[in-house]
Amino acid sequence: MKINFPTTLTLFRIILIPFFVLAFYLFPYEWSGFFSALVFLIAAVTDVLDGYLARRLDQTTKFGAFLDPVADKIMVTIALVLITQYYQAWWISIPAIIIVSREIIISALREWMAEIGKRNSVAVSSIGKIKTIVQMTALTWLLWRPCDMVIYAGLAALFIATFLTLLSMLQYLWIAHSDLLDEE
Repeated sequence: MKINFPTTLTLFRIILIPFFVLAFYLFPYEWSGFFSALVFLIAAVTDVLDGYLARRLDQTTKFGAFLDPVADKIMVTIALVLITQYYQAWWISIPAIIIVSREIIISALREWMAEIGKRNSVAVSSIGKIKTIVQMTALTWLLWRPCDMVIYAGLAALFIATFLTLLSMLQYLWIAHSDLLDEE
């Protein structure tokens, strides 16, 4: 297996995970938000960049196609756990539960659709892409938390991301519903 530049970016994102958690907990309090948000933002940018470069440079690989969503889901899930622990409020916990639950459901749906040869019918949609951008923005702001205005903007973005999360899940389930309900 040859590791290309887009896959290297994905691996870099995975390597950032422990540094992200360390930044959240180990820096002095006033700096932890900034550094954890910075590491998360770097990871988010590499998420966009690795997919773009893989397609643009025609360097898509099976390993990269597997690893990219795994790296994304791990980073987002950890960020959701950290902000849930930090804020300790139901208005953060419920969106986090919805987002993580959706990721599990859609991952299972994609795996099942692949087994029946219909993986492409549940490919990433435009709603899913917008959801990801809004979600990454919300998490960056809620990790950074320099002032109340940024926190409120992060909360608003988190609620929008949660709505888009539910909408995209319903879209994927609707696309697959005839296969899911088929008894043959």
